[in-house]
Amino acid sequence: MRIFLISLFSLAVLSQFSVANAAGQGHGKVQMQGMIIDTPCAISAESLDQSIDLDVLPVSTIVNEGVGPAQPFTIKLSNCSLESSLKNKNDWSKFSIAFDGNTTNGDLFSTSGEANGVGLQISDKAGNIAVPGQAMPENSITPGSMTINYNLRLMADQNTVRAGNFQSTIRFRMDYY
Repeated sequence: MRIFLISLFSLAVLSQFSVANAAGQGHGKVQMQGMIIDTPCAISAESLDQSIDLDVLPVSTIVNEGVGPAQPFTIKLSNCSLESSLKNKNDWSKFSIAFDGNTTNGDLFSTSGEANGVGLQISDKAGNIAVPGQAMPENSITPGSMTINYNLRLMADQNTVRAGNFQSTIRFRMDYY
């Protein structure tokens, strides 16, 4: 079945290419946009899009304790340098990370799905809690590679807890200075 779909797609692409080529022969247009930025570190590929699976948790744990177990995750930085490549720019020394996404009552990241009455909380290794959309405390840049450790946990919010599957998307932004 997969081979048939790929072959059909290839045939459709080739036939559209032939029609487009005949109609617009000798003309073309390319649009591009982008941005060049100066950053002291690169975010490692494995840190860009992470999926964190929180284990199955009984409703009674959330109801009785208000919180689930911490699930660690990391953001890895590589090729860090303290020197800026831009003229008239101070060298780098610090960075901060802000996590952003939909919120529940402004202090937890919201979830969607069948489950209800829960949100997600992110904290760093020092115990600082991420407030959605606000920068976490700053960290010093270390030349080379760095690993920043965080914990994610399920927390009760102010709604009635209901069992079920849930998911959430949380973005992060790094600011260097």
